[in-house]
Amino acid sequence: MLVVRSRVFILTLVLGGLVTPRLAAQQSGGETSSQSSSAKKKSTTTKKPTGTTTKKPASTTARKSTSTKKRTTTAKKKHVTPIRVTRVKRAFVASAALKPMARQLLQDRGPAAYAGVENYARAHNDEAGSLAWLVAGYARVLDRQYPAAIEPLKSARAHAGELGDYVDYYLAAAYAGAGDPTHAAAALEGFQTKYPDSLLERDAMVEYAGALVSTGHEQQAIALLEAHRTPARADLELVLGRAYSAAGQPVRAVQTLRRIYFTMPLAAEAADAELLLKPLAGVPGVPPVTFQEQKTRAELLDLARRHTDAILEYRSLLKQAPPEELAGVRVGLAAALYHGGRTYETQQALAGLPPMTGEPDALRLYLLLEMERPDLNRVEQTLSSLRGSYPSSPWLEEALYSAANLYLLRPDYDHAAALYAEMAQRFPTGKYAPYAHWKAAWLSFRLGRNGEARWRFEKQVELYPTSNQVVPSLYWRGRIAEDEHDYARARAYYQKILDRFRHYYYADLASTRLRGLPPSTDPVADPLLDHIPALRPLAGVTNTELPSDDLRAQKSLLLENGALYELAMRELQAANSNGDAPWALAQIAHLYQEQDRYDRALQTLKRAVPGYFGLEIEQLPRPVWEALFPRPWWSDVKKYAAENQLDPYLVAALIRQESEFNPAAVSRADAIGLMQLLPVTGKRMARELNVRRYSVGMLAEPGVNVQLGTRYFRQLVQKFDGKLELALAAYNAGADRVEEWRSSGNFREPAEFVESIPFTETREYVQAILRNAGIYHRLYGTP
Repeated sequence: MLVVRSRVFILTLVLGGLVTPRLAAQQSGGETSSQSSSAKKKSTTTKKPTGTTTKKPASTTARKSTSTKKRTTTAKKKHVTPIRVTRVKRAFVASAALKPMARQLLQDRGPAAYAGVENYARAHNDEAGSLAWLVAGYARVLDRQYPAAIEPLKSARAHAGELGDYVDYYLAAAYAGAGDPTHAAAALEGFQTKYPDSLLERDAMVEYAGALVSTGHEQQAIALLEAHRTPARADLELVLGRAYSAAGQPVRAVQTLRRIYFTMPLAAEAADAELLLKPLAGVPGVPPVTFQEQKTRAELLDLARRHTDAILEYRSLLKQAPPEELAGVRVGLAAALYHGGRTYETQQALAGLPPMTGEPDALRLYLLLEMERPDLNRVEQTLSSLRGSYPSSPWLEEALYSAANLYLLRPDYDHAAALYAEMAQRFPTGKYAPYAHWKAAWLSFRLGRNGEARWRFEKQVELYPTSNQVVPSLYWRGRIAEDEHDYARARAYYQKILDRFRHYYYADLASTRLRGLPPSTDPVADPLLDHIPALRPLAGVTNTELPSDDLRAQKSLLLENGALYELAMRELQAANSNGDAPWALAQIAHLYQEQDRYDRALQTLKRAVPGYFGLEIEQLPRPVWEALFPRPWWSDVKKYAAENQLDPYLVAALIRQESEFNPAAVSRADAIGLMQLLPVTGKRMARELNVRRYSVGMLAEPGVNVQLGTRYFRQLVQKFDGKLELALAAYNAGADRVEEWRSSGNFREPAEFVESIPFTETREYVQAILRNAGIYHRLYGTP
């Protein structure tokens, strides 16, 4: 049966020619599209004998000659819009009124919404009507009402135009879902020939092959799929495995299905592959599962954080591992148990491990250190063993990182600084190197060792000029320069922050420090600053206008009229497949906003313009900034911020950091909604505010969530005497921790407290919210 994937398409187009047998001559009842029929007639009437040539009419030749002369004598060339683009634009204009009805249908798919779209379709015997029929059929497919989807999709063929590939694909899906693979195959026959630039080309090939298998043409399916196995796709492999099984080739079937199950364990098709493999296990000639196959699956599952599944695989491996592999499997099991949070079982697994050497032993020692964290003496002993036996192992780097963080939390800055410095020295190119070097520098500064801190801040810029820690290094190196009355150097560092890192957390701090410097000091030309690369030329979204002559751009607008947002976005992604159509990313963000998916719009543009914090407001189009810093539910935000004497832009920045404006967001700790409130906190705030008939589910309602969240945040601001840095840290990590951190040392300025927060997540959280609140103010002015 055809596998229906209505929401997810793979956009990698690697097909050569899609060779399809003609089923019409083999099967009765097959159906072909009107487009296919007309193509056949055209082919029959225009076919010429081999070797003949066709003379062009005189008028055509004359026109070409005239056109050539114009090109040689005229500086400006008149742009001719391709007829396909013109057709799409005409359909877009004709279907403008469909959009609200289509959106309503695809949101709730109720009887009245279906009736509205279908009535519109009946009233429009043109491209607009075909789009409406496509919407109706697509919605039925989403609802798994496959028989009911067939007639609307057949009606959509009449004037489908540039959407014919979508119509045929979903018509095939409807036939397949209704248990009619013959008609499903017929709907997809010749798909590539009719739609050579369709994004569904490869999907259609896989689905067509599935229909071939279901109609007894497995050899044709095998030939088709074998020619297109690169890049590997689990859906293709699954159909190919079915085809080999149906063709009586169990060994090839098993090889194919195992490829999915063991090397693509996260694919949705892995479970289907497992089911198909079971009856083939005892077939003569089928080799048993190898140790390496099962080990690969276990490792991939653990890497993907499917720890429970990984544990089961490792335990199964223990029964069949060869002697030389047993130790590695046992330590792999211990690691999976540890990653899964099963501490007691991890300790048991480690206690029973036999002597071993190499990386398995280094991993064993690292896991042992993690289990020993409460006992610093044992932690140090295990570290010594790792240093002595495996001085270059990545597990020593992990162990140093873990131990340094342990001391940081105590807080024992001396030991923590020494371990961070050791990490940076031993593993200067390791994954923690920039962070480790920075922590050693910062802790030296906090310990009052300014000479060492000065050197380390400067080395941070020199060695890791693109790291996240360059900006704080510049700022705190500037503060040391101020303390040493080297105001010219301090000015140079602060000015560099403003010039290169305009909207970063430390930019406003640097601006404040600059205003406090003696006015006569000019910045020095410090060669250290030359290490910092200039902001790369903006390769992101510099233009939000969709080109009027781009077929995919115009096709996406037409699909948007049908509220077919998923399909429209894939057209735009294809338009930007080479990274040369930034307007497509801005339009994708717009489509997400159309669906109130502000989080997805924000994420799209974050990826498109990763360096936007270094840009001036004028360097990006206004719609891009507004999508990066949106204001949904703004009336509620303003209302409840005012009630709690909070800056509404600070509340918006907090929401942006907590949920990215996704009201349905749920964290790993079960915090819910825009402001990520824990159920117990929400209940307490609701009681204080006398919210009637309150339930936990109401936290997903934007208005209620903001009402309760702003109340809670206001209480934290009051608890910490109006100090926003402390209140924000408490919102993320809890008030008790913040009290402990505040009492751990004297801080000359709020930024020093923020940078001293031992939790990376909380530290970056506070900095991000304060930074983002500033950008909101710059963008929108007075609330």
